[in-house]
Amino acid sequence: MMCAVAMTYIDQTIVSIAAPSIVSELGLSGSGMQWVVNAYLLALAAFFALGGRLADLWGPRRVVVLGTVVFVVSSVLCGCVPADDYALTWLIVFRATQGLGAALLFPAALAVVVAVFPVERRGRALALFFGLTGALTAIGPLLGGWLTAWTWRAIFWVNVPVAVVALVLTVLARIPDRRRDERLDGVGALFVAAGMGLSVLGFQQASAWGWDSAATWGCIVGGLAVLVVFCRYELRTRHPLITLAVFRDRAFTVDALVLFFSMTAFVPLFFFASVYAQVSLSASPNQAALYLLYIFAGFALASQWGGRILDKRGARPAMKTGCAVGAVGFYLWAGKLTDLSMHDQWPYAALAGAGIGFVLAPASTDAVNRAIDASYGEVTGITQTVRNYAASVGLALFGALLTHSLTDHVVDTLQSRGLSSGTAHAVSRDVAESVTGNPDARTPSGDGPLATTMRDAMASIRTDFAQANQWVFYGMAAAMALAFLVALRHPGGVAPSQAADAAAEGATSTGRTEQASAGDEPGPRPGR
Repeated sequence: MMCAVAMTYIDQTIVSIAAPSIVSELGLSGSGMQWVVNAYLLALAAFFALGGRLADLWGPRRVVVLGTVVFVVSSVLCGCVPADDYALTWLIVFRATQGLGAALLFPAALAVVVAVFPVERRGRALALFFGLTGALTAIGPLLGGWLTAWTWRAIFWVNVPVAVVALVLTVLARIPDRRRDERLDGVGALFVAAGMGLSVLGFQQASAWGWDSAATWGCIVGGLAVLVVFCRYELRTRHPLITLAVFRDRAFTVDALVLFFSMTAFVPLFFFASVYAQVSLSASPNQAALYLLYIFAGFALASQWGGRILDKRGARPAMKTGCAVGAVGFYLWAGKLTDLSMHDQWPYAALAGAGIGFVLAPASTDAVNRAIDASYGEVTGITQTVRNYAASVGLALFGALLTHSLTDHVVDTLQSRGLSSGTAHAVSRDVAESVTGNPDARTPSGDGPLATTMRDAMASIRTDFAQANQWVFYGMAAAMALAFLVALRHPGGVAPSQAADAAAEGATSTGRTEQASAGDEPGPRPGR
């Protein structure tokens, strides 16, 4: 299961490293490339609930296999994109189907892992699951940098051998397929996909349409309205896609909100940090990959620690610690971005990653343990929907913030060098659109005054981009601070299912002790 899920994690980071090469070869705009990244995250958010439900109805093994096949076929097609006018559409479509495949396999894989381990060991098991898959994600930037030097198309084709290994291991594991004899809520699946698609479209296009645009708010408000209709429909249908009754548990709601705010910062971080490294630090794709490893170092260590805290003391202490550490880490990291020194930033990058590491497994596991009558597949579908919807919203909001801030800084830089206000604004918009490229490779040519001014201003524009990114990282710190405030509302303690399991274990142990004291041999331990 870790091998299968690793593909989905790797694809969240590997494309960010290759973004400049893809933009350059296919002639995409910066906003177009952002949609190539966002299409994957949006499909994940839109179809995770469907994936979790299908795992219950069809059996987790079958859904893992189906999701893996959809994912790898889409990966191959992404790598075969033609270099013509349809390139952007092609990439967005098959990145979305990649996200669909990931949305099918992830809840099913996680449901398998949850079902295998008893509750009192589940925190450590899922910490290992998320920690190792997170560590495998670190391969994405490293592999992406190396493969991009050959061809950026290989970053999609590399999923083929990983998928083959995952399918072979899935067969060897002999996973039982437990199914539910219920019907699929197709109407609910359409509602949730439409609602999320519309709302994220509005957030993402706000930088292009403007926050005062009727289209922007029409998409955002319309999408949220569809999600409200979805919730009302789910409360009335006999076999809902999502059992909304789980949100009556305050701890479950807190877990979901903490995941929402923390994932708003975590997943978009890889895109913005890798582009910052290549633009402001003039780093190569390989160097940008090493820059991201600082984040994973803190994440991997803290995720194991967070799992142990969950098993011993419950989710509340781990979530509070993680949110506080993450907020401080992002805040301090933002302050160092304008120093333009990669090596001076590693403690703060590691601290930010550690904050997420403390939060991710405990919040996800506690939410699963507190499920009322919902199955593991359904509940993991809910939590993963929340996580990936948050990632899509975060990428859209921070992208709009970055574009706005960068445009203002570049206008000031160009005006200080003698360009008129109109020319400076026009050029700054072009710079903001092409910012995913490496400035060193995109130096304007020609002997005209504009080209000469731009060449002279490239060093200042790199600093402008770093200053614009500071606002993004301060926003990520604010998201973690909000998650901390929400975590304070967690009631604490262990989940009811965990307490019941511990009580049953205690009763079993007592029975074995009495049996032994009576001179009888203790019987075999009951299976779970």
